[in-house]
Amino acid sequence: MANPDDIQEYDGEDAPPEADGLRKIIHVDMDAFFASVEQRDNPELRGKPVAVGGSSGRGVVAAASYEARKYGVRSAMPSVTAKRKCPDLIFCKSRFDVYREVSEQIRAIFHHYTPHVEPLSLDEAYLDVTEDRHGLGSATAIAQAIRRQIREVTQLTASAGVSYNKFLAKLASDQNKPDGLCVIRPGEGAAFVQSLPIRRFHGVGPKGAEKMARLGIDTGADLAQKDREWLAANFGSFGDYLYRAARGIDLRPVRANRIRKSIGGERTFSEDISAEDDLRDTLERIIDIVWDRIAAKQAKGRTVTLKLKFNDFQIATRSRSQAQPVADKAQFAATARAILEDELPLPMPIRLMGLTLSNLDRDDREEKPRDDAQLSLL
Repeated sequence: MANPDDIQEYDGEDAPPEADGLRKIIHVDMDAFFASVEQRDNPELRGKPVAVGGSSGRGVVAAASYEARKYGVRSAMPSVTAKRKCPDLIFCKSRFDVYREVSEQIRAIFHHYTPHVEPLSLDEAYLDVTEDRHGLGSATAIAQAIRRQIREVTQLTASAGVSYNKFLAKLASDQNKPDGLCVIRPGEGAAFVQSLPIRRFHGVGPKGAEKMARLGIDTGADLAQKDREWLAANFGSFGDYLYRAARGIDLRPVRANRIRKSIGGERTFSEDISAEDDLRDTLERIIDIVWDRIAAKQAKGRTVTLKLKFNDFQIATRSRSQAQPVADKAQFAATARAILEDELPLPMPIRLMGLTLSNLDRDDREEKPRDDAQLSLL
């Protein structure tokens, strides 16, 4: 899932995309990646509801097959909830070494067409094919070829979105999932965005959608009727992102080999939570998932940060830095717990909790093409 803070990074003002030069952007997103790998490698799992993650009381679903999603099972859902929704759910332990190996195969296919590849996670990436390696010229043809080669090499399916900016390409890749392709051509972006329910906008969660509904905003078209001042008054800095998104504007370039500033994850709740035991349990789940990401990167960092978004959309962050890099999960967890305990009791319920490790050592901040995947908690 997209990071709303990343989506809000824009350059320039309200110039149309043409002002920055039309780009040819592809967003490729593997279909139920972790679960699909498990089904590929174990024929007995095919056609059955599968969840990757722990099945214990504190386990969390890292990925769910499409068969499981029909029952409402989603990533970041507590395993006990997932099992309640789907009693026949089959849990598989994560095999990140296998997922990384497959991801490297997919990344090699991307680089066959362009050096401008911006990985978002093991299973998705942006590609700028404005000038492709083979002079094909058609982003749609390249997306079709990439999807075909991914299937041939990995026996997995991918969905792709093609457009003239990153925001629209990502929306398009989700339009015809699974195993789909959607193209949003120049001149079609604003109309496409305004036809969508507001919940499809990256960064707008269930609570955000509820607030917008109370304000009379149900679709992108409704949002486009609001001016920047009104959005800022009601949504703070997030209003600027909403203003641009409703018009299909996104001037961010595809950034290959980005410098990683932090490793982390966050979870948005379907219902606000305030009970201290619930907060502690939630933190434990996030610790487990974020440490898996840190371990997968073999990263080292000195600063642990806890992020809390309250039900009035205000955000608080609290950090603790160490003289030496965090050495193991126990130290990481102890630091995170101490930060939370210092904040209890909270002044109001929260709708989101996040945890990051930052101030990374230099070797861990260098993005390498074969080892820069990020696992999205959501």
